[in-house]
Amino acid sequence: MALASKVAQLQSKATQASEFVAKNGSLYYKQLIEQNKHHIQEPSTVEKCNLLSKQLFYTRLASIPGRYEALQKEIDYVKHMWRNRKELKLEDAGIATLFGLECFAWYCAGEIVGRGFTFTGYHV
Repeated sequence: MALASKVAQLQSKATQASEFVAKNGSLYYKQLIEQNKHHIQEPSTVEKCNLLSKQLFYTRLASIPGRYEALQKEIDYVKHMWRNRKELKLEDAGIATLFGLECFAWYCAGEIVGRGFTFTGYHV
């Protein structure tokens, strides 16, 4: 019985969402295109899309050495802080602790979302 009510509830929400999109989707699309028309490449052909895709890929690929250098600097900074942890200020330790807690909180949020917004476990 619970499954049938969930299905009916889901159907109701899907109907509401499709009605909203049917009513407002076209207007939203037009506003979005108008606001971002300076990003649109003309002519918008498959070849142009393939070219832009390749440009993005190779641009991101070319940025790897710079990112690697930045990563090495961050690692060196953490190593330096670890070696000099006796001189670490309470403020720096507090900031590091809060950062670690924030990372853990985002991890937990991702797990909850991945489980389908349940706290108890996965639906099996």
